[in-house]
Amino acid sequence: MKILGMDSSGLVASVAVVENDILVAEYTVNHKKTHSQTLLPMLDEVVKMAELQLDSIDAIAVAAGPGSFTGLRIGAATVKALGLAIDKPVVSVPTCAGLAYNMWGTDKMVCPILDARRNQVYTGVYQFENGQLITVMEQDAMSIDELVEYLNQLGKEVIFVGDGIPVYKAFIEEHLKVKFLFAPAGFNRQRASSVATLGARLYEEGKFESADDHKPIYLRKSQAEREREEQLKAGQ
Repeated sequence: MKILGMDSSGLVASVAVVENDILVAEYTVNHKKTHSQTLLPMLDEVVKMAELQLDSIDAIAVAAGPGSFTGLRIGAATVKALGLAIDKPVVSVPTCAGLAYNMWGTDKMVCPILDARRNQVYTGVYQFENGQLITVMEQDAMSIDELVEYLNQLGKEVIFVGDGIPVYKAFIEEHLKVKFLFAPAGFNRQRASSVATLGARLYEEGKFESADDHKPIYLRKSQAEREREEQLKAGQ
């Protein structure tokens, strides 16, 4: 089985090819440029370096959200166009599940945190049982206070991953009562290899869709939509 994985849900842009549980190629960049500038050139480079025939892949796995609204739209547009062009299905991998998969095999709880602004995070809680990723808490948008309270009640050691760590690290260190760790570089940001690997598992379970049907998972309205609603309310 050959899966093309893509992730543009956050600050990181990442493209990977995984074939039969072997990472063939991965190109990951976390440096200022917008995904509209990086994603397609990265895909082109991976295709060239891996001598990949795109019509040989079985499916395209994409981090479907939550995350950056712009990044998710760019990722969705890219996989939809590619999937339609080569007639391949799309596997929608929840962003938080893809991030949690970076810590495959740990006996601790894994908690991805993505900065959603306004003191909120996109988050979920996961654990591994017999090599399988189990969802303890479905991904959602919530305040960092709510998340820390939930983890304290859960009472189990936890590993944090995601771009919310630098933003909320001090708060977590002050208020979290259970043992915790912050994942190191190489594991603490989105990786298309994890998206592709988890996507392969979901594909085997029949959890895929046509490229035409793929839609991002936003979880909440964009800032522009919220501001427009507030303006409309103020004008009433």
